[in-house]
Parts: sequence; C-alpha cells; structure tokens
Amino acid sequence: MQVTRIGGRRVLFVMATDHEYGPCLAERFVPVITGVGPIEAAIGTTQALAGMADLPDLVVSIGSAGSRRLPLGSIWQVASVSWRDMDATRIGVPKGVTPFADHRAELPLATPLDWPVARLSTGADIVGGDAYDAIDAELVDMETFAVLRACGRYGVPVMGLRGVSDGPGELEALGGWTAMLGVLDERLAVAVDRLGWEEDRK
Repeated sequence: MQVTRIGGRRVLFVMATDHEYGPCLAERFVPVITGVGPIEAAIGTTQALAGMADLPDLVVSIGSAGSRRLPLGSIWQVASVSWRDMDATRIGVPKGVTPFADHRAELPLATPLDWPVARLSTGADIVGGDAYDAIDAELVDMETFAVLRACGRYGVPVMGLRGVSDGPGELEALGGWTAMLGVLDERLAVAVDRLGWEEDRK
C-alpha cells in the first residue's frame, strides 16, 4: 500500500482483491487490498487509515461491479451508495437506514471527474436473477459503502470508480466474473489517468 500523488492531492486506492488489480492499474498505484465484502472492506480501510501519520486527501474505491442496466465493460463514477443488507423495518426504520446512526440510507460520494455517473448498492451477496429487481441503484458491489463509512470516521472524502464485470447473464462460476477483469483493468486505468489530467487543470 502506498499513497499516490495525483496533481496536488495524495490519493489512496482501495480494492477488494488482487484479481481486479491488473497490469495497467499496477503501473499507476499500489492499493490497499481489503478482502471481499463489507466487513473486510471496513476493517481493511480502517486499519490502513489508522496506520497513516498523514491521511490522504482522497480515497478511491475502485474495482468491478454488477449491473443489469449498464453495458458490460463500461466504467462509471459513483454518484451515491447505499447498503442493501440493512433492514430494520420491523422496528419502523426505513429499509437501508441504520438504526440510531447519523446518516441517510443513500450517501453521496465525491465526483471530481467529468465522467458518467451511476448510483451504487453495496451488500454482502453476489446479486443475480430476480434479486436485481429489488435494487433501484444501477450498480451493485460488496465494498464501497463500508469504505465510505470507514473514511467518514477520519474525515477523508471518497470517490468510487467501478467497471461492469457481470450482470447481463447469470453469474454461475468464478470465471463469469473474472472474464471481464482484463478489459476493466485497461478502462479503469484510463479513468485514473483522467483524474490526474483534471487535477492538473485546476
């Protein structure tokens, strides 16, 4: 792990697994690899930030996502994220809202790029089939909401960059997810480069 200087900012990239960390991204940064899912993402991000003498100016949650609405292989900047697992409706709390917490169900992310945006839903499950119908966000992942909440404790803003790896067909094996990761590596690298260009213009 190391902080990457982009323009005038110190940026920390966070990823779930090195499966998503291909050669193009490896030329640009060394990420925090948290592990898969909200719990691992929260722990990994918190540990990384707690161990830093100087906090980064920005954390980027970057990797793959599923979608039934957006094209396979497309890259999106995350406008907002929600937590689809949280359901305390039995005690009168709206779905997605954490009881007694000080935040809404859907939280905005930093969107510094001139790049298409989409809404994201984080959860502990790999979404497929009819489960997509119950999610109103365009993208699904397993980490970004947790990364955002961990960074919020340290006052560090978060942006999300996600590439669509699966969703149009049923995901039935590991290979159905990994098949697109090489393409996403190349395309996510373009978005990372754009972050540098746009910083330089400011």
